[in-house]
Amino acid sequence: MSRETILVVDFGSQYSQLIARRVRELQVHSELLPCTVGAAQIRAARPRGIILSGGPDSVYDDGAPRLDPEIYGLGLPVLGICYGMQLMAHQLRGRVERSARREYGPSNLEVRGASKLFAGLPERQRVWMSHGDAILEAPGGFRVLARSTNSECAAFADEARRLYGIQFHPEVVHTTHGRDLLRNFLIGVCGCSGSWKMSSFIDESVAAIRARVGEGRVIAGLSGGVDSSVMAVLVGRAIGDRLTCLFIDSGLLRQREADEVVEAFDRKFHLPVRPIDATARFMDALRDVTDPEDKRRIIGRVFVEVFEAEASRLEGAGFLAQGTLYPDLIESTAFKGPSAVIKTHHNVGGLPAGMTLKLVEPLRELFKDEVRRLGRELGLDESLLMRHPFPGPGLAVRILGEVTRERCDLLRRADDIFISELRAAGLYGEVAQAFAVLLPIKTVGVMGDYRTYENVVALRAVTTDDFMTADWARLPADFLAKVSARIVNEVRGVNRVVYDISSKPPSTIEWE
Repeated sequence: MSRETILVVDFGSQYSQLIARRVRELQVHSELLPCTVGAAQIRAARPRGIILSGGPDSVYDDGAPRLDPEIYGLGLPVLGICYGMQLMAHQLRGRVERSARREYGPSNLEVRGASKLFAGLPERQRVWMSHGDAILEAPGGFRVLARSTNSECAAFADEARRLYGIQFHPEVVHTTHGRDLLRNFLIGVCGCSGSWKMSSFIDESVAAIRARVGEGRVIAGLSGGVDSSVMAVLVGRAIGDRLTCLFIDSGLLRQREADEVVEAFDRKFHLPVRPIDATARFMDALRDVTDPEDKRRIIGRVFVEVFEAEASRLEGAGFLAQGTLYPDLIESTAFKGPSAVIKTHHNVGGLPAGMTLKLVEPLRELFKDEVRRLGRELGLDESLLMRHPFPGPGLAVRILGEVTRERCDLLRRADDIFISELRAAGLYGEVAQAFAVLLPIKTVGVMGDYRTYENVVALRAVTTDDFMTADWARLPADFLAKVSARIVNEVRGVNRVVYDISSKPPSTIEWE
């Protein structure tokens, strides 16, 4: 690869994706790979350096993940974080043992001596620890760089071989100089220039799309969300009128979605959008289906079936463009590492094996905030770019239990009230994502003098920078009371509204 790249090797840490993001924030391209990666694959990628993530295991656990030991001998800079450091010590014949005093949370770090890793950083700083093992003896050729409250060896290095290890997590905001330390590794040790920008990504992507598609035609699915919109504009820039955009109304969309999307793309980008009403087909396929993974797979299959039917009417259409993002790949079966599969994304694991269209996924290396930056470079309206994400399966994964037309209509109305009130109160831009969920239960209520037995709607709103982790939004109580009253009074069939106060992790943002 021609661009500067840092490879992040995932050992199952909840922060692995965050490491990759922090590297990109320092304007160096990063890629996340499973710990099963071999030395030959890394050598072929020609990275500037490697970062080994943390992980939940002990190096002595049965089945604990390992790194191909040949990687240490490639001559590339390596930074091991937490488990990555312990594994480096273990594999290079240092001594690692379970600590009598584990470290979880904030700790005081004392830097001992000069090194490229801690260049320009204070001798004493606050760091974030999360480990139960300790390094009692560094491998031969290494020297200890820092100690912490409960660790005599909190950082070490063999600077001749450019091998470094730190026991704390520089990628989390609780480590006060974590960003500076990562910059020292990327710039000072790996020799990166920090010049990776969105304008570079656009040029690379346009060239890659043209090379993949050749003289062929591409059909793209527009959902009205940020990802598919940015994807369509980028592909359109690459191949012009050989792109045909299809807007498939699955019956699982938000209020007024279809009309708004078609009008916006015709007005702003002069990209023709062909609307297709496939509501009946989706509802038939989802009849009696309640399992969320089954819903996602079915929706992915039906989407592709509709696309392929339309493609057969377009001469030379052999490619399907999708707005797949990096978190979609990481959270689905497309990423094979020690991290558990969280959910199947309809545009990743939900695609049928017999699909004849070839995929074009120009955003698959980007995180959500990077897609928004890309959209600004491409000239998309801010109102569209800052629109809250909407999942590919639509309302199907916000309706717990069976999906029907009636339940979709009910949820659509409740969701529209929530979103319109957020906008009216000036709170829409204060949260990263907000939506309503229809629960598969009914509760007793009283309306007037009559007993009711109706549905429950949950409201979900989160704050996040990257959508890999998220916290529930502290919306004002008076605001929530107003939304609840409107939903109960205006949406027939709902008599109770609840608010979700779960963070990610342990919950996901979507309920299914």
